[in-house]
Amino acid sequence: MKPAPATGYVDVELEVPFHDLDPLRIVWHGHYAKYAEIGRTALLRSRGLDMQQIEEAGCRLVVVETRCRHSFPLFYGDRFRVRSWLVDVDFRVNIGFEIHNLTRGRRSARGSTIIATTGADGTLMLETPDALVRRLRA
Repeated sequence: MKPAPATGYVDVELEVPFHDLDPLRIVWHGHYAKYAEIGRTALLRSRGLDMQQIEEAGCRLVVVETRCRHSFPLFYGDRFRVRSWLVDVDFRVNIGFEIHNLTRGRRSARGSTIIATTGADGTLMLETPDALVRRLRA
């Protein structure tokens, strides 16, 4: 996984709610995917791409792979930051993310999500359409 770039990333700060805890009183590992999704959505919106704009371009985005390496837990009430950035956009949209526990000053997780583009009918596109690439690189 490539480290976050010096510029071009988007940060979202959140607080761990009680309902995200598992029986060990730490954030259940599956919620990290939700946090990555929140960051990914903020990154796409920062480039002028929300669901409406993606659909208007005749496209849909489909997650095809997610990776996450956990390194330090999040606990109830911890403040944390999700940092998201673009790794690549040509054939698949590859978005890197890092979750940093601000309360305890430690990185909690790091990973990436790879997204394929389909047409409105669900047909897989072999390259990310130019209309999306232009906005993603803006």
